Formats: sequence, structure tokens, C-alpha cells
Amino acid sequence: MKITGVRTQAYQIEMERPIGDANDPDGGRLMPGSALWLDTDEGISGISFGGGPMVSELVERVLIGQDPRGVRGLWNQMVDYVFKGGHRGQSAAAVSALDIALWDLKARINDEPLWKTLGASSPRVRAYASGIDAPLSDDELHAFYSQMAARGVCGGKLKCGLDLDGDLRRIGIMRDALATSGRTPELCIDVNEYWSPKQAIRYMHVIEQEFDITWIEEPARRWDASGLRKVSDNIRAAVASGENLHSIDDYMPLLSQRAIDVVNIGSGAGGITGALQIGAVAYGFETPVTMMNCAANFLAHVAAVLPNHIMMECLENGRDAVLTHSHPIVDGWIELNDEPGLGFTFDEQKLAAHGVTQAGRF
Repeated sequence: MKITGVRTQAYQIEMERPIGDANDPDGGRLMPGSALWLDTDEGISGISFGGGPMVSELVERVLIGQDPRGVRGLWNQMVDYVFKGGHRGQSAAAVSALDIALWDLKARINDEPLWKTLGASSPRVRAYASGIDAPLSDDELHAFYSQMAARGVCGGKLKCGLDLDGDLRRIGIMRDALATSGRTPELCIDVNEYWSPKQAIRYMHVIEQEFDITWIEEPARRWDASGLRKVSDNIRAAVASGENLHSIDDYMPLLSQRAIDVVNIGSGAGGITGALQIGAVAYGFETPVTMMNCAANFLAHVAAVLPNHIMMECLENGRDAVLTHSHPIVDGWIELNDEPGLGFTFDEQKLAAHGVTQAGRF
């Protein structure tokens, strides 16, 4: 089997609710995306998300004519190809998108779900609710976390950072809503690097007088290992970061300096191969990891095989409008299906309805 080419289609969907954080508190409903198909000479295609000239260049210069089943070796070749410019930005996004398509393709060739191809023994991954909820009113906030609690979810993550009094009130709303799950709520907050380390410590001392916070996410800049370590050493909650990092070398200073207590891993950090590497390094440092939100919750396939994964971020905001997928949340757990590959496909009719020449900003 040989790789023959790549196809992409940009789309834009209107989400069921707006999303935003301290850096963009008004947020918005529009979410751009790009469907990707990596084709082979035997008529089987792997799917992913992503587009742009770097994707086409990597396929043309690295992947064309290659056997897609050698996923890790092809990942190495792609990373080697972008070496001079660095595994950053558009290069990192392209490597990640193509790596995901290769893993989907490998599992489809195996005629099994990706979690089995990766070696997981169980298709269940614990979920936590994430509203990316800065634009939501108090009533909307309560409705979102209550709806997730009705599906057994007891963990939640609230966007904070602009107004301490408002943050305290809204953490209480999230707690009360999640408590309707019948389980003790696990409360996380995310300030998206909006605070300095000293601000994070001062504000957390106030917040922790009233709430037991499981982790605070990005309380300082992603590259500020000493600042993140200072926060971790001076509050009770764990410090989480990593969502916006692109390569394993970005994570190394944070782990080696014990700057973070929870590692956030997203699909842009080298795709599935990169996520597996980062998860393994974190395991060596006895540090838990959590997967970030993604369409169709497909990173749950990776989470299922990592021994140090604790729970995965779930938005449930209608971002899957162009997909056919069934990875439901049942009793607080994402249940991966037995369909080959990532467990979903692009709905051609819906994709055409939402197709655009160039996806806009969300």
C-alpha cells in the first residue's frame, strides 16, 4: 500500500454556545476547521483535521509513495524535514494533522478501532466538563454544568482571571451544578496565562479559602518554568500547563524543573505520536496528564493507553456538526466505539453545507 495524495476542505460551523476566556471574554460562536483525507492506492483513506501549504508540502516531499503503516518512522521523517525551521507553528500543525491521519489509516487497515491499535485494554476514558465559558451568563453556566452532571460528570473547569469576586461566584455555581451528579465535584480553573505568578498566588490564596481546587491551568506563561514552579510551591492546588506547546522539547524544562503538576496535551503537539511521547516522558517524572478538548473526543483513544492519564476535557458545544460520531459520555466516562480508525467520518452533505473557501476566526 502506498500514499498517493492528500485532500482538504475548509468549513466553518456555528457552535451551540459562544466560547471565550480571559483574553477574549466576549468570545464567539463561529469555529473554523478543515477536513483532511490522506489517500492510498488501495482506496483506503485516513482522516484528520488541518490544511494549508505545509500539509501539501510534507505529503509531496515526505509521504508520497510511502507505506502508511510505518507511522512512527514517517513521523520521524516529517520532523526531520521541518528541522531547520523548527517543529513550531504551521510546521507543527501540519505534522500533527498528518500523523493523526496516518494513525487513523493504520487502524482502518487493521479493521479495528484506534484504541486497540494503540494497545489499550479498555475503551473508557474519564471526562471532565469544560465550558470555555467566559461569555456565559450565570444561568447559562449552571445549565451547562448541570447538563454534564446529568451524564455523570463531576469534574469541571471554569474560565477565570478578570474579576475575583465574579470568579468566586461562578466557581460556586459550577460546584453546585456538578454536585447534582451525586459525586463530590472536582473543581478546576483556567486563567489562560492572564496572571503573573505573584498575582496567581495572591488570588489563589483567596479562592482556596472557599474552594478545594483540583488544578489551576496556565497561571503563568507557558515558557515560565520558574514562575509556574513558584505558583505550585505556594498554593494547595496542582498547576497544569502544556496546552499551547508544540513539541516535546517545550515540555522538558517544565517537567525537569518540577514546574507543573499536571501536563495538558493537545492534538497540536506532534499529533498522536507526539502525545504518546509526551505522556511517556511525564510518566517518567511521575506526573499525571490530561488530554485537551478535540472534535469527536478522538484523543480519548490516546488517553486510554496512557497509564498516567486522569481525565479528558469535553466541550459538548456542537463542534461535531460535520461529523458522524458516537463516542458518548456515559456515567462520567467517554465510551469509545468499535468502528475502525478514529471512530467517525466526515458527513459529506453536512461538510458541503458548511464548506467555505477559507475558514474564519472563531
